[in-house]
Amino acid sequence: MKKVLISACLLGERVRYDGNILKFNDATLAQWVDDNRVVSTCPEVNGGLSVPRPAAEIFNASAMAVLAGSAKVMDISRADVSPNFLDGAGCTLEMARLKGITVAVLKDGSPSCGSTYVYDGSFSGARIPGCGVTVALLRQNGISVFNENQFDLAAVCLTGR
Repeated sequence: MKKVLISACLLGERVRYDGNILKFNDATLAQWVDDNRVVSTCPEVNGGLSVPRPAAEIFNASAMAVLAGSAKVMDISRADVSPNFLDGAGCTLEMARLKGITVAVLKDGSPSCGSTYVYDGSFSGARIPGCGVTVALLRQNGISVFNENQFDLAAVCLTGR
């Protein structure tokens, strides 16, 4: 049975930057949990960041630029946390490869896991189209990434139906 990578925060794990719990209720996700298909990940925690931690955003660039080393992920105090985000992305990709994962559902908006939007680096709450560092790396390596509002699309991709 094919496994699917899921953001740990969507499963109710206390990994969010603010230490809060975000449990996402979705029938498809519940079925995947029951079927033992789910592999939980938090790239930011995997990269060595604590819970809670300062909010972070990709600073005036894209996730691809961060992967290429020409841009940074900065926290709200302007500390460069790019190495943590890169390490977390690499760890998540390795986990997916080891488990044969080809589909992921990750939390949108995150500088790691966002798949349709991220924040613009100004810490003003402004959203921009784009993806997070982990999503960019997963997609570069052929893994289909969806967000928490796309479980139906992820299920079709996972099962081929």
